Amino acid sequence: MRVYVLLFNAGTENEGIHTIQMGDRNKVLMFEEEEDATRFGGLLEAQDFPSPSIEMIDDEEIKEFCRSVDYDWELVPSGALAIPPENNVDNLEWETEPAKKEAESQEEESDFDPDELESIRRRLEGLL
Repeated sequence: MRVYVLLFNAGTENEGIHTIQMGDRNKVLMFEEEEDATRFGGLLEAQDFPSPSIEMIDDEEIKEFCRSVDYDWELVPSGALAIPPENNVDNLEWETEPAKKEAESQEEESDFDPDELESIRRRLEGLL
């Protein structure tokens, strides 16, 4: 099934997907309808977020990405009025320093070659 997600800095090295932070978890919203995703993006802009790109993508690709980075996901059904939370994180960088250090630490413990891991990471980022 095709869904719509919100991306920031689409097509750049700092591309990132919009997530909602729920406690210590991040959740990606997958919209069934482009109009609903566009409306949500407009609400984000009203909260001083940069303008997001609305991208259509296969839901299984998003789910696989979420599993790979330990994010949750939620399908927003057609016509549902999703509203961004009032509180937002200030750092809009794709990957924070603690996440980078954690990834580096996991790479050290991995049986994969670092070049192979980098190749896998690039392919996953390419899904977005």
